[in-house]
Amino acid sequence: MHAEASRVRPAAVAGLFYAGDAATLEADVRRYLSEVEAPTGPPPKALIAPHAGLVYSGPIAASAYARVAPLRDVVRRVVLLGPCHRVAVRGLAAPSVDAFRTPLGLVPLDREALDRALALPQVEVFDATHRDEHSLEVHLPFLQVVLGDFALAPFVVGAATPDEVADVLELLWGGEETLIVVSSDLSHYLSHAEARRCDAATCQAIEALRPDAIGRDAACGRVPVGGLLEVARRRRLQVETLDLRTSGDTAGDKSRVVGYGAWAFREPTS
Repeated sequence: MHAEASRVRPAAVAGLFYAGDAATLEADVRRYLSEVEAPTGPPPKALIAPHAGLVYSGPIAASAYARVAPLRDVVRRVVLLGPCHRVAVRGLAAPSVDAFRTPLGLVPLDREALDRALALPQVEVFDATHRDEHSLEVHLPFLQVVLGDFALAPFVVGAATPDEVADVLELLWGGEETLIVVSSDLSHYLSHAEARRCDAATCQAIEALRPDAIGRDAACGRVPVGGLLEVARRRRLQVETLDLRTSGDTAGDKSRVVGYGAWAFREPTS
């Protein structure tokens, strides 16, 4: 894709959350994917996966993205939702640019999908909230390695209801060509033991498709997760917990950790 520089969102956290050069970044992503047990069963329609620095959350994210590998030549659109960490927004924010950049290259945006979503009252164009937001960007290297040619429909989610998020997901749900990814970490800065208890409760809420049972401080992506759970309930999706760990299990100490989880959602087979 040949996009003018002014129409591209440059990488904001390359060299911070993940390697800043393409060769190292691709090797890191492929290493995390190679450490996941070969997945079984049908590939997912939707994922929940974390967004911390790859040294901390990369292994957990890989457990989700390994499930998408069979869809390399099938998925052509990824709808990616993540929480707002930098600039507050009401509802869901779409960017105005034509592509997002990472060290692995440009990811073209699906302007047609974004324009359809912008017809909803809870969606607006707001580039400021996208500019430095990492919750979406950290997923892009995994998507670039695992998938073939695809276009991205990215949304930063701020103050919104599960139904407002669910309506955007329903609008862009599509068929097998569309993958839904919701970005969220879990508990923040608890002890390892406290985090395990809190995250286990969040995991139970996700498995039960109960957004109301996710504590306010239990997941930074609680709002977009809640929207996905609402759609999952409507569509009778099957949910599978793929991984549940903390930064104390991967690359940090266990006195003050962040929790990470990965879940796959599959459409009913009959």
